Amino acid sequence: MTTSTALLLADLTGVAVFAASGASAAVAKRLDLFGVVFVGFVAALGGGIFRDLVINEVPPLAFADWRYAATAAVTAVAVFWLHPQLARLRTTVLVLDAAGLGLFTVTGTVKALDAQVPAVGACVVGMLTAIGGGLGRDLLTAEIPVVLRREIYAVAALAGSIMVAVLDGLGHANAAWLTVAAGSVFVLRLIALRRRWSAPVATLRPPPSGIRGPHP
Repeated sequence: MTTSTALLLADLTGVAVFAASGASAAVAKRLDLFGVVFVGFVAALGGGIFRDLVINEVPPLAFADWRYAATAAVTAVAVFWLHPQLARLRTTVLVLDAAGLGLFTVTGTVKALDAQVPAVGACVVGMLTAIGGGLGRDLLTAEIPVVLRREIYAVAALAGSIMVAVLDGLGHANAAWLTVAAGSVFVLRLIALRRRWSAPVATLRPPPSGIRGPHP
């Protein structure tokens, strides 16, 4: 299997799992069939569209290659009809989202590097590719985006992007090592959820007692 074929399969797999994640979230919000498919489409392809626009690959693959849109739509419809068999939707959404995060982190970073984006920029593109779909999904389903919460989400994607950039610099960006990188992001995200790891937040302190606010 060539590297390009492996990347295509990883990309389509990421589209499918993010579409399932978005569709599951939409089902949990009681959206109709169109709403479920639309949220699944945005969750699956939003990050990839951003990536392609940044690296000047136009039209984006989401529109240029029918397999991307078809994969997202078919997966979302399947989730809509099969959701009674999907136990514990929230857990399903989180696991699928973690899988998509890992896959899109790798494919986004690799495509940015192939487009001659410097390593630092490629890491940023890879991270934004991974979190873009989830951001769109959460906004459409009226949830505070995961990337803005205390959870380890964007940090996991950034760590995976850095790992891919290092592997590329060492000449080891083959299918096996890229799979390890995607798996590392997936495992890190799940461990962070399990152990409730979170990024630090600012501590709000009351003003000194001697300072009063303006008079009405």
